[in-house]
Amino acid sequence: MSDRRTFIKTVGSLGAAGLIAGCTGTGGDGGGGDGGGSTPTATEAPTATEGSTEAPESTATPTATEGSTETAVPFNDGRLTFYMSPSEPQQLMQAQYAPLQSYLEEELGVPARLQYAAGYSAALQSLASGTGDVGETGPFAAALGVANDRCEIILQRYGYGSWTYASVIATQEDSDIESLTDLEGERVAFADRLSASGALYPLYMLQQAGLDIGDLPTDTGSAAFTPQFSSHAEAFAALERGQVAAAGVGQFITLNDDRELIDGYRYVETEEGIPRAPVIVSPELSDEEQQSVTEAMLNAPDSMYLGEDGEEGTDDDLWFSDLREASNETYQPVVEVANQLGITTELLDG
Repeated sequence: MSDRRTFIKTVGSLGAAGLIAGCTGTGGDGGGGDGGGSTPTATEAPTATEGSTEAPESTATPTATEGSTETAVPFNDGRLTFYMSPSEPQQLMQAQYAPLQSYLEEELGVPARLQYAAGYSAALQSLASGTGDVGETGPFAAALGVANDRCEIILQRYGYGSWTYASVIATQEDSDIESLTDLEGERVAFADRLSASGALYPLYMLQQAGLDIGDLPTDTGSAAFTPQFSSHAEAFAALERGQVAAAGVGQFITLNDDRELIDGYRYVETEEGIPRAPVIVSPELSDEEQQSVTEAMLNAPDSMYLGEDGEEGTDDDLWFSDLREASNETYQPVVEVANQLGITTELLDG
């Protein structure tokens, strides 16, 4: 898109080498705030390997591009591939996104498939190569992807009554941790390294409190505390099991069905106002294809958000309930936090 160059210029000290990347597990930035997620359990949600299992493909017939002298192949290979961030178990996410798959097939006139990504980095790599067309990530991962020509931002998602959400550093209610400085020498759990609410903002909060974060989130051995990265759900589950002193996660993973903090926990620090997770597209798509996806999703019926069973208020509802157009500038606050941390992108391919 035309504003990519401007966006990269505003990254400032992040430089041409860029921000950070490479991580395993989930970001949740693609699920409930970053991206989403359900109430955590002690069992980690299964994650697919890099090349993951895909949903059954449709038999819809690809259409040719108008005005061409040859039969054009839309969406790179004649079908649209949507990458889901692994914020919840694969089977549940397949049910959540099934109406979206069917709707995009009907609106765009091409077969569509759902792909369960191994993580944000894997999704970005697929979009950059053109093997993926549309996807969801967290704000930080999307900003990195734009800065490294791996994606374009087209939409922002709305969920839980707001276009923004919060990052928290949580501990158990009876913990001795009263302030962030008490975490020196302790083990702290985080979500995906590319997660805005589960890594970037918690690290920013720790740094602002005066703790040495070393070269995190790239190098895990130089901080004043011992970090461990996984997913929002697993990070909070590690806190539940008493394996860590605190967890830096998206606030959404710490809430019960009534949107209140789960009993037995408290927040040490909170950072609000993070722009909710985007929908991104491959830079290999034409402007017309990007626009067609944007318009289709903006004009989607309410039923697209209700999951496979078509009923509101059930487990297979999408975590978000609306979309609006977005651009790189929408996520500039996230870039500025990364800039203040001096983060680089050397792990984007790792």
